[in-house]
Amino acid sequence: MLVLPLETLKKYLRIDGSEDDDILTLLIEASKEFLTGAGVPESNTALYRLAVMMHVALNYENRNPAIKIESINFALQSIILQIKDWRVAEK
Repeated sequence: MLVLPLETLKKYLRIDGSEDDDILTLLIEASKEFLTGAGVPESNTALYRLAVMMHVALNYENRNPAIKIESINFALQSIILQIKDWRVAEK
């Protein structure tokens, strides 16, 4: 369902080259799983794509195992809640 070209994600992350393409692909899949676990169904809406890109960015930029990510970004939390609210309103 999700259509997120790797090139779009790389522009968002300001990445040139293809050295990390396999990592980025893995992070996209992990982000989709994270959102599903958070109660957000996979879709191709702009907000869902942005949520995936933000979650990928959070994990890509914090790959140092010494850094503990305490919580997800407030903006990402807001998007997750908004998408979940839309889902409830549709029922």
